Amino acid sequence: MATVITHRGVRIVTLEPDETLKQCCSADDIALCRCNSGWLVYFVGEDGAEGYDEPFPAYQEALWAAKAAAEFAAE
Repeated sequence: MATVITHRGVRIVTLEPDETLKQCCSADDIALCRCNSGWLVYFVGEDGAEGYDEPFPAYQEALWAAKAAAEFAAE
């Protein structure tokens, strides 16, 4: 089951390996997804999702990036 935290009014959703963005996320969410080389960060919008080109090596780094993006979005 996906884990959801809210930071500055933005949902940050950490997906389990068997979950998809479409199943667990809504527009304006930030998603963290595990991959072979670390953690990917996706910004979910009405028309799909976009993310950073490279994964973060550790979950805490991906979470920090997501929280920073949420700070920016809250302004």
